[in-house]
Amino acid sequence: MNYEIVTLPAFRAVGLKWEGIFSEIVPNLKEVIQQTEDRADELKYKVNPSVQLGLSYHVVENGFAHYAVYEVSDEQEIPDGMIEIRVPEWTYVKTTHHKGKDIHKTYADLHQWLFDSDYTALREAGVDYYDPYMPIKHEYCPVDRDPSDPHFDIYIPIIKK
Repeated sequence: MNYEIVTLPAFRAVGLKWEGIFSEIVPNLKEVIQQTEDRADELKYKVNPSVQLGLSYHVVENGFAHYAVYEVSDEQEIPDGMIEIRVPEWTYVKTTHHKGKDIHKTYADLHQWLFDSDYTALREAGVDYYDPYMPIKHEYCPVDRDPSDPHFDIYIPIIKK
């Protein structure tokens, strides 16, 4: 696996939010992701229309909040039923989950890299997270991915240990 340290500027994103526990992921989360994709044409000011973002925050016990969104410019209004999320400038470790590989292994390898590195996962002040290792996970998913065998970039916000 390749790991790269990158700093991304703050951005604004609009789409749909799902919040729940792990046992509710199928089919609920997949439906929200698909609904966001189906409604993408309502977002006229997408910064990168070929990439849907999956922003996960482990703020739910035994689960997480997930934002299925597209990065948008400030001109974008929020369509009915959608939400906005603003992500600050953060430094991330970036890696890629490749098609045909085991997603659990990709994340296990990333966890090991974090453990062995000079970095630890960022935890926002004043926020209670239930995942001690990777409380925030951002996935950049090509819209033309195969849902049954996806490939995507993973960004984990980090700070120096």
